[in-house]
Amino acid sequence: MVVGDASLDIDLLVIGAGPGGYVAAIRAAQLGQNVLVVDKEYVGGVCLNVGCIPSKALISASHQYDSIGHAADFGITASDVKVEWSKVQEFKNGVVKKLTGGVASLLKANKIEYFNGEVMFINETEARVFNDNEAPRYRFKNCIIATGSRPIELKAFPYGGRIVSSTGALSLPEIPKSLVVIGGGYIGIELSQMYARFGTKVTIIEGTESILPGFDTDMSSLVAKKLKGAKAEIVTGAQAKSAEQTDKDVTVTYTVGGEDKQVTADYLLVTVGRRPNTDGELGLDLINVKMTDRGLIEIDEQCRTNIPHIYAIGDITEGPALAHKAMYEARVAAEAIAGQASAVDYKCIPLVVFSDPELSSVGYTEKEAKDKGHNVKVGKFPFNINGRALSLGVKEGFVKIIADADNGLVLGAQIAGIEASNMIAELGLAIEMGATLEDIALTIHAHPTLGEIVLDAVEMALGHPIHAISK
Repeated sequence: MVVGDASLDIDLLVIGAGPGGYVAAIRAAQLGQNVLVVDKEYVGGVCLNVGCIPSKALISASHQYDSIGHAADFGITASDVKVEWSKVQEFKNGVVKKLTGGVASLLKANKIEYFNGEVMFINETEARVFNDNEAPRYRFKNCIIATGSRPIELKAFPYGGRIVSSTGALSLPEIPKSLVVIGGGYIGIELSQMYARFGTKVTIIEGTESILPGFDTDMSSLVAKKLKGAKAEIVTGAQAKSAEQTDKDVTVTYTVGGEDKQVTADYLLVTVGRRPNTDGELGLDLINVKMTDRGLIEIDEQCRTNIPHIYAIGDITEGPALAHKAMYEARVAAEAIAGQASAVDYKCIPLVVFSDPELSSVGYTEKEAKDKGHNVKVGKFPFNINGRALSLGVKEGFVKIIADADNGLVLGAQIAGIEASNMIAELGLAIEMGATLEDIALTIHAHPTLGEIVLDAVEMALGHPIHAISK
């Protein structure tokens, strides 16, 4: 390892090249900053390499396979349909390679220097970046920490062998005949349904009384129904205790209703949340960056830490661990460094689960709106009488709009159904711009589209629905 004594001067050091880090770097470069980005693993971070993107590629492949199995509903007969898992993995890897390569090209095009290695703070204005071959020292004017998070590893279920994290679950050597999943949150459910569509016998062990506890039960129950239709077993109110594995399978012991039970499967997937990457040799304690007891970095409305020229964004700060939150904060931090008045406003961060059916939510739920003191008006409309939904063979789902009854302001929305992840953007915009129910009702929605369900839900809230009998 070569270590230089002289410090190289840069405007901005960005630690982490995930969705938060690379967006911050590009926006800062656009604003005239000389930027160095450092990541110890890969360009694109967890999201593009072993998270959001590869999981959605596999989920899409599983939907393709599942749709062939239901082709008879459309009058199409298919036979001898097989899954070549190695080619499914090739498809996934191809998507990842294209996107990560694209990010690398964007960094290069914006004249951003990239260093594959780790960072260790020397003091508040200097850091050593190092790998096996070199260890240059940099003096920076500003720094954005975007080191992301990693899966929580439970002491009773250490990763290895047939016990895998979400990362390992994306690259199994074969489609398992059976799979136990500890944790019924969005990651566990997405991967459970993906493998269930490929024919895996799935058992989900969840500690709360329902899967997807962050969503209303009228939404999560639709997903539970689909899972049960795929012969998956959902055990709620259960506590996983231990696991014993061989070279062929793993047996999980759990407690439910005061009784110990066991289930054996090819693999055990543990998805019980994520831990912020603020520990290790980064040296945040050395420069006294203020953190919470959970290891999250405390920031102000411009993502600034207690050290004025050091910023933090993404999973290492308070709030949901979502790539789009990190990307939003990245722009704010970069613009704040450039002297702009940008500040975070978290009133409408969309939440999305790529389950079946998809779930999405933005703004307040009905309960949250009432708890905030609003006189609430609600409009809810089903997918199964929408022309486009019917033509797609959709039988479940709804759009729910929450508004203030006194002034019509849109306060929140939930969507359960096909393309819910794409449909939620219109309602996020409505909340962000202070739109009313009337504003959406006066917006012409193309026909026949799923977007019309939003219009129908709004008209339900206004009390003059066209496609439903008003009560």
